[in-house]
Amino acid sequence: MDADVSDARAHTDLDNGLDGIGDRLRQERVGAGLSQRELARRLGVSASLISQLESGLSKPSVGTLYALVTELDVSLDRVIRGEEYTSKPKGDTLESDVSSPLLHSQDRQAIDLASGVRWEELTASTDEGVDFLEAIYEVGGASTPDESLMRHHGREYGYVMTGTLGVQIAFEEYTLESGDSIAFDSTQPHRLFNKGDVPVHAIWFVVGREADTRLND
Repeated sequence: MDADVSDARAHTDLDNGLDGIGDRLRQERVGAGLSQRELARRLGVSASLISQLESGLSKPSVGTLYALVTELDVSLDRVIRGEEYTSKPKGDTLESDVSSPLLHSQDRQAIDLASGVRWEELTASTDEGVDFLEAIYEVGGASTPDESLMRHHGREYGYVMTGTLGVQIAFEEYTLESGDSIAFDSTQPHRLFNKGDVPVHAIWFVVGREADTRLND
């Protein structure tokens, strides 16, 4: 098979995996007993944005997605994987955890976010409290589109494979080139953005994001 055709099919398969993200967010909101207006109030966004996200007319930024799953007390895995996600009580082992630890690149679950960011999951099974991702920042892409900072529970570890990634943590800004890495407390206000003229590919690991249901302001 021609390599370009193979790559195109793989990309299409990943995009097909994005179907239903809005529906899943709606289901989680309804399950939490929240109206669109109330959820919007808690997140500090407009009710129309929540409506657009649930209807698939808009994509969330990284910051908005983290805020949504935190407020709804739902796993990021559940939102991305949908029906493929199975919750795992502590101490239990899923059959999928032991059947195969291998994940082929064409089988990754993925989600395209607003402002030029794509996440691809790097685990074959669901792991509570752990986000292990390849993060792709297109030229001009950023975790928040309006230069605002986000924060959430957990600790982040990142490794840049290609491109130039800017990381702002509170009042400090850091530049990561290929081969550079960073680790920081996610409760600190932060923003990630592409500082170069080629896409950034980075491996990102977030642990402990679900330690608490929400941050205390």
